Amino acid sequence: MLELAILGYLAEGPLPGHELRRRISQLTGYTRPVSDGSLYPAIKRLTRAGLIERRADPAAGAARYVLSPTAAGRAEMLQRLRKPADHEITDFTRFYVVLAFLSHLPDVAEQHAVLRRRLEFLEEPASFFYDNERPLRAEEIADPYRRGMLLTARATSRAERTWLREALGEKAPAFDTACTDSDPHVDPHVDPHAPAAPAS
Repeated sequence: MLELAILGYLAEGPLPGHELRRRISQLTGYTRPVSDGSLYPAIKRLTRAGLIERRADPAAGAARYVLSPTAAGRAEMLQRLRKPADHEITDFTRFYVVLAFLSHLPDVAEQHAVLRRRLEFLEEPASFFYDNERPLRAEEIADPYRRGMLLTARATSRAERTWLREALGEKAPAFDTACTDSDPHVDPHVDPHAPAAPAS
């Protein structure tokens, strides 16, 4: 996630490290704070791999530099956008990083393939709470706070599925919970966040 964000922002123009950190922090928000201890090692890894380069920025003062992607770095960014890992589709924050830079893909069909993977994931029944293997709906939960979690997740998932279908030029199926609150056949998909994998 972090390396894709670095490559994505640098593809939009050269940036100094502090500005890069600010933009990534604004994108990922409080759920994934970006520290110097994670950002600068990632910059070093990408530099050693020949994916980004540093050059002096005399206008900013002594010992100041800006970062920009190499041709290999741009190619790497495009490949990561074309073929996100499964956890970059299923994890809400990671998917939003992919989405933030998806327009860099020149082929709309490739953009849509990524959106379709996310939509397929959201259409699978899921919950924060289960009865054996069966996901529980909000209406089956007595605890008001757990029920609130599921109702909030249902609304969020419904809104995202609606937007994804609009972006893909598709209509919602008649049985989808995006169209009705009481359909008994389709459980609303919520997005339980898996523990964060190491930044890559």
